[in-house]
Amino acid sequence: MSVNTFRPEACQIKIENGDNRDVGTEHTTESVEHLTKVSIRLEGPAGYELETVWAEAITDGLDRLRNVPFLAYGYSEQDVVSAAEVGGRLIVNGVAERGGHSTYRVFLPEPTSEEYFHLLWKPFASLGCTYEPANRRLIGIDVPPASDVYAVYAVLEQGEASKQWDFEEGHCGHLLRK
Repeated sequence: MSVNTFRPEACQIKIENGDNRDVGTEHTTESVEHLTKVSIRLEGPAGYELETVWAEAITDGLDRLRNVPFLAYGYSEQDVVSAAEVGGRLIVNGVAERGGHSTYRVFLPEPTSEEYFHLLWKPFASLGCTYEPANRRLIGIDVPPASDVYAVYAVLEQGEASKQWDFEEGHCGHLLRK
């Protein structure tokens, strides 16, 4: 579930390395009674194998992602994924249906105050985006289907050019112009 308030203590991630030791903390949301956890295999950062995210069970084996992945590529909030139990946890096998959302990640150069972050966030809010902070430096951005992904990308590029942040694309789920 995306949030619009910068509360790093309420929105964290759980990342695990190969020996299943927790090296982060679990992502939490305000209401998780109806949500389950699914784990996405990572191909990125060395030493990390899984990112655990919240999902809503749809049917046996299909779950809808309910938060922004911070590390996994190719997934966005509201995507429906197929998952199977492996070793006592649900492991994502792939995307069954796209939700039309896009995922971007902003890396701030230093820990940022809530007040300063809200100034940086205004252009994204005006475009209908929501965010989840992993911490005071890594922010996951959800771009819903109705938002102009080109305008969002322009804001991301402007912020990077002015050295306010670096960014990367986790997944583009929007239909692009030819």
